[in-house]
Amino acid sequence: MSIAGKVIVITGASSGLGEATARHLSGLGASVVLAARRVEKLQAIAEDIRAKGGKVEVVKTDVTAVDDVKALISKSLSVFGRIDVLVNNAGLMAIAPLSELKVDEWESMIDINIKGVLYGIAAALPVFQQQGSGHFINISSVAGIKVFSPGGTVYSGTKFAVRAISEGLRHEVGGAIRTTTIEPGAIDTELKLGSSHEQSSAFVKDFYKIAIPADSVARAIAYAIEQPADVDINEIVLRPTVQEF
Repeated sequence: MSIAGKVIVITGASSGLGEATARHLSGLGASVVLAARRVEKLQAIAEDIRAKGGKVEVVKTDVTAVDDVKALISKSLSVFGRIDVLVNNAGLMAIAPLSELKVDEWESMIDINIKGVLYGIAAALPVFQQQGSGHFINISSVAGIKVFSPGGTVYSGTKFAVRAISEGLRHEVGGAIRTTTIEPGAIDTELKLGSSHEQSSAFVKDFYKIAIPADSVARAIAYAIEQPADVDINEIVLRPTVQEF
């Protein structure tokens, strides 16, 4: 199946994986809807896409606000008439030992990484069911396969949750609706900048020296989308060749 002509909504699209995915899929002929809080960055990306002949819409969205996510899906439908794929990409990685008791950061990761995905599902699932087709692509992590500790325990918990939610979703609505979980390792994005704990932040930045470009994930997402309708790529794990974790 060609990606050309598909309507693809991407959260966390102002940088990193979201931006790379938007640019890559637009280059393959998809119409893309860019969602994030930093609307000025979205507008700059959209201008580049339009300059290359792409079709794009920008919607300011905070995935921790359920009404924002509903409005995102509604706007996408009003502009393009349908939605073929929702990429639940927005995420936060705040690394710190549990003993630091960074409860606010725990709550932020739960709100963005788990509830943000659930809000996306809640908004798009009725649309997909009515269409009789659709594709959820949820971004987890290698830290959702193996707990990243010390420091990443809560982050890993949220990414394990994304995998569990995705598998349950696949089982419940599979058939006409596809579900893919992407589990990246170290990718060169702003994710590595989410830690306020000084020692953890230094460790993460050093670890990410091995990171591979964000378009590595964009190509994996494209692979999942372009399969025939009766093929559901459920999980893709990718990491730098030198990454052990």
